[in-house]
Amino acid sequence: MNITNDIKPVTYLKSKAALLLNQINETHRPVIITQNGEPRAVLQDPESYENMRNAIGLLKLISQGENDVRDGKVRSQEDVFTNLENSLKDNL
Repeated sequence: MNITNDIKPVTYLKSKAALLLNQINETHRPVIITQNGEPRAVLQDPESYENMRNAIGLLKLISQGENDVRDGKVRSQEDVFTNLENSLKDNL
């Protein structure tokens, strides 16, 4: 993968938007849009964007779990299931 193929100036986006969108959706590689030689935006296909957001969400949950373990905010599996069973019995 050559990232230089995935960097385009904003003028390219303006003149060839449809081609650029086809490229992004076919390759699933993001394209960096530059303005005056500086990176200004990233275009990405919806599926890859959603996958990235889901991955970030999972990483946040893992980080929160690690913090809970570090802070001693843990319960044994047995306690959790016992409490669940008791709650279900109380609701029936």
